[in-house]
Amino acid sequence: MVKNLIKGIDLDAAGRCKHYYKDVDIAALKCSQCDEYYACYQCHDSLEDHKFVASNKDDYPVMCGVCRHLLTFDEYTSGECPNCHHGFNPRCKLHYEIYFED
Repeated sequence: MVKNLIKGIDLDAAGRCKHYYKDVDIAALKCSQCDEYYACYQCHDSLEDHKFVASNKDDYPVMCGVCRHLLTFDEYTSGECPNCHHGFNPRCKLHYEIYFED
C-alpha cells in the first residue's frame, strides 16, 4: 500500500516545507479542487495551475505529516494527531479561512 502523499516545495519526511518548517508544522491541507494534500497553500499555488480551494470541514481536510493519518476538522482542532499524538501548530488558526469552508 502506498503511503498518503503530501506535496510541496523542499519537503522533509514529515511534510514541512520551505514556508513552514517548525517542529509543529506537520499538518498537510487538502485542496478541494484537485483533491491533493499540500504542506501549505503557498506551495500549492506555486505548483498547481489554480489557487488553493478550501475543503469541507467534514471531508478529512487534514493529513498528519508524521503518521499520514487523515483527520476531520474537529480532530485537527484538538491540537494534536489522534493517531500519533504529535502536536500541530496553534498559529495555523490564522489561516483557517484559506483552508476550510465555513
